[in-house]
Amino acid sequence: METLPRETIVDVLEGRLREDILAGRHPAGSYLPPERQLADGYGVTRTTLKHAFGRLVQAGLLETRHGVGTRVRDYARLGGADLLPMLVRHSPDWIAEVFEVRRGIGALIARRAAAKASATQSAELRELLAAVGAAQSADAVQLADVEVHRALARATGNRVYVLLTNSLFNAYLPVRSALAGPFADPKTARARLAPVVEAVAAGDETAAHAAAEAYLTATERIMLEGLA
Repeated sequence: METLPRETIVDVLEGRLREDILAGRHPAGSYLPPERQLADGYGVTRTTLKHAFGRLVQAGLLETRHGVGTRVRDYARLGGADLLPMLVRHSPDWIAEVFEVRRGIGALIARRAAAKASATQSAELRELLAAVGAAQSADAVQLADVEVHRALARATGNRVYVLLTNSLFNAYLPVRSALAGPFADPKTARARLAPVVEAVAAGDETAAHAAAEAYLTATERIMLEGLA
């Protein structure tokens, strides 16, 4: 069993501030109250507050200017895909939008992989597909499935596709336990994904695109039904 992490006061404060920002209680572009006032309001020390600020600056939600104050960053206009895991945890509404991009990008990746994959990469894809069918739990099947898609992205020869794939998976892997529907049965999961791998290995771009679109649409539907 995995040991549960212990939350510190900084963790709790970071979470409270993050939720207040994402919920709009501290609007984008606004300055937070002075540190002393904010620390008193949350019942923490200024040192604890500074540590939480540092994390939120790193996350792209705040920006601090010496002598001016701490301002809420306009993350919706300036933020990147690295914010997605945090946004998905904040609001499940983001999941549907993540899946929409996953569907479109995934089909393009499969088409390009079919055009570019080497014999070695095709063999790797088949090995990873076999690992999906051999996995022993829904969580293990899901993680094995992810590795197939990472390999598909690598097979395109385009590093940006690899990073986009990682960003999309990072967005929903933290809540993957709620999205395990398509991965409950290893053999079914493997059979569902096999047409994508075989089309890529055969170099059939049209079939790869169609198979990936069908796979991503089907798994998306099952996962969203699970959330509902």
